[in-house]
Amino acid sequence: MLITNANLITWESPNRVFANHAVLIENGRIKEVGTTRSLATKHPKAKQFDAKGQYVMPGGICAHTHYYGAFARGLAIPGPAPRDFPDILRKLWWPLDRSLDAEGVRYSALVCLVDAIKHGSTTLIDHHASPNFIDGSLDVIADAVDKSGLRSVLCYEVTDRDGNEKANAGIEENVRFIKRLASNPHPRLSAAFGLHASLTLSGTTLQACASSIPEGTGFHIHTAEHESDEYDSLQKSGMRVIDRLQKHGILGPNTIAAHGVHFDAREMEIMKETGTWLSHQPRSNMNNGVGTAQIESMLRLGIKVCLGNDGFSNSMWDDWKAAYLLHKIEHRDPRRMGGYDVQQMAVYNNAALAQVFFPDAPIGQIKPGAAADLIFVDYHPFTPLTDGNLPWHIIFGFQQSMVTSTMVDGKFLMKNRELITLDEAEIAARAREIAPRIWKKYEEEVARVS
Repeated sequence: MLITNANLITWESPNRVFANHAVLIENGRIKEVGTTRSLATKHPKAKQFDAKGQYVMPGGICAHTHYYGAFARGLAIPGPAPRDFPDILRKLWWPLDRSLDAEGVRYSALVCLVDAIKHGSTTLIDHHASPNFIDGSLDVIADAVDKSGLRSVLCYEVTDRDGNEKANAGIEENVRFIKRLASNPHPRLSAAFGLHASLTLSGTTLQACASSIPEGTGFHIHTAEHESDEYDSLQKSGMRVIDRLQKHGILGPNTIAAHGVHFDAREMEIMKETGTWLSHQPRSNMNNGVGTAQIESMLRLGIKVCLGNDGFSNSMWDDWKAAYLLHKIEHRDPRRMGGYDVQQMAVYNNAALAQVFFPDAPIGQIKPGAAADLIFVDYHPFTPLTDGNLPWHIIFGFQQSMVTSTMVDGKFLMKNRELITLDEAEIAARAREIAPRIWKKYEEEVARVS
């Protein structure tokens, strides 16, 4: 396929922006980049797709999401509104994840995948929980991802909050799925070993996870999202969260720690020393009222900070905007969290993280040899757009509705705003049928633990 008449944003380092260019794609990879005239002349028999002056750029990457949370949309939480994040966990997320069955897991994933395709997110790192449907839950999600055509990293959340038997089942589900992909690799699926958070994990369970994880695999865990995680860790072990996780062998260059809102200076140093990735979720942190992570300090220290959405809508540009604004209001200083810092997280660090899980070809760049994971953006700037000012065009100009086409591995998942791999109307209709059953179960779970 030859994509013609495109304005390219390559996201190389340094980034380049080209007018009226073309991209030749072969076997799911970018083979050649050049002017439309030169490549059309050189490859006259290639099937052409006319970008019609749209911006063509690598698809968005999400470093931390939760497909399983989709049915929270519009859900009424019984009783008084949760007063803090631990209350949100008890009143919303834990009863909801216990309410999911196999069909609920499948459709919660499918609606998120539709959302991702429509809004240009092509690689998503998911963190799953469904305590009453553990065995085989990752296979159900993997099947949905495979059908969608997107690229995703999956794991199951191990926790002690539902008892030893289910904690062990979570360990087994992670190990089983990791080994499944090792023996039968999938070009668009990868795996991590999921853990909930230090506050719901005993030392015994942490050690069991560290002993069980297959070699070469990393963990995916929530860290210091709220102060309660730190105080719980201090009470259990006399150590802060990151010190405790390091003691149990959880950290390292293949591990993702989400949030890090309440790290102290030494925890940040350990993150840097171990090469552990951190994922920042600004919209979620604001919604849960948990505070603002010291992201600029961590970037300056050399921590590999990425950008996720924590299960919010899969338009990563919304997280660009939230990150850019949150830190300004937090510090009452418009100079904080510059556009280049947001770009470093969302583009370069997210692409480097994706490369850990999909090492066969570069992801997140337009250059020969890279995976053809591309989006087409119908953006018509009324001021010059350059490699230097691009972050501010994205933050103040790009909108999720501007994505017209999405492709992964050189295959269109949406073309000219028409979904190809998934039937949005069917998926939404079935999800609406499922939701009342899940919500009823949720209400029963809330009543049971109240």
